[in-house]
Amino acid sequence: MKRVLIFSLAYYPYVGGAEIAIKEITDRLDPKEFEFEMITLRFDKKLPMVEKVGNVTVHRIGFASENVKVSDRALPWVCKVAKMLFPFTAFLKARALHREKPFAMTWAMMANHAGFGALLFKYANPRVPYFLELQDGNSLAQVRERRPIVRLLWSFYRRIYLKADVIKAISHFIERLAREVGYEGRLLVIPNGVDTERFSAAISADDLADLKQKYGKKMGDIYLFTASRLVLSRGVEDVIRALPLLPAHVKFLIAGDGEDRAKLEAIARDADVRERVMFAGHANHADIPALLKISDIFVRPSIIEGMGSAFVEAFAAGIPVVATPVGGIPDFLFDPKINPDMEPTGIFCAVRDPASVARAVQRYIDDPVQTARIIKNARELVAARYDWNMIAQEMCEQIFTRLMV
Repeated sequence: MKRVLIFSLAYYPYVGGAEIAIKEITDRLDPKEFEFEMITLRFDKKLPMVEKVGNVTVHRIGFASENVKVSDRALPWVCKVAKMLFPFTAFLKARALHREKPFAMTWAMMANHAGFGALLFKYANPRVPYFLELQDGNSLAQVRERRPIVRLLWSFYRRIYLKADVIKAISHFIERLAREVGYEGRLLVIPNGVDTERFSAAISADDLADLKQKYGKKMGDIYLFTASRLVLSRGVEDVIRALPLLPAHVKFLIAGDGEDRAKLEAIARDADVRERVMFAGHANHADIPALLKISDIFVRPSIIEGMGSAFVEAFAAGIPVVATPVGGIPDFLFDPKINPDMEPTGIFCAVRDPASVARAVQRYIDDPVQTARIIKNARELVAARYDWNMIAQEMCEQIFTRLMV
């Protein structure tokens, strides 16, 4: 049995792309061959300190509060302190677990506080292989701007990368960032995936009818859809501002919640499209396939994006995509106007440009033949490269098996 220790700032029930990736991969690896344990922040007092989630034994540490929303602006001060201390508390917890039963390798999810914790463990246990996974789409300049402490600790921060035995990036954009830091070791690009079977599965006619009724979709309506944390940095506001430039039967369904929901509702009122914007509220990841199935176009005009699992999920569901050419998105989305030599898989819009969003949506509406071609190509691409079963097998062969010899 090969024991793997994962360092991650957050984990279920707090779910983003990184957390989904950990679970999808660990659930697909043989529990008779691999044993996964994780150290993460507890955040909420109601959560157990130790819990088995899928194939991972989760150890939650740090100060906790009640009814916590994991967001930098909404995080209670005690949780902010726990986050700041995580590199040290996680290292101490890891050392205790390692003494009880040694680990064959460590896995740090991103070069943040979790990466610092894994780095300290690497210094204390240099013979234990250390694997760093990178999913954050922020440039190094943005990291320094958002986290002033990184500027003060830049030499130490770089060692999160430099001490890794192998690094995995989920896009070529992030791969280039790792090289900019100065990492010269083994660096793999393995994207996040999608559960193609679940996202491509048919939804019963009754369930679809119920969802359409719930969200007010009538015959002839075209629903744009996005799933996002509601903050003024995800481009949701640009889609809202695009609606006045589109026919009245084009509406916008938003799954997600966040601290800027009231501001987004105000933007919709100011644009006189409040009745055309449906806020579905928080949606579990398991609910997304059905919401995609009642929608017509997935739109996320991202400002930054490490890769964007939501886009390939839309591909698998058979929903055409509008996206911005930022971060890792150009790895899989090919616009026929921009990439004429590639089989098209989507349409690009410009960043922070509602008029460009509207034009991209209109291209789908005006050309159903091209839309059908894009949907077909996108589905084939997902099946060939982005299924989680394939991703998990590639990680097993290229990372876990090779590091734990």
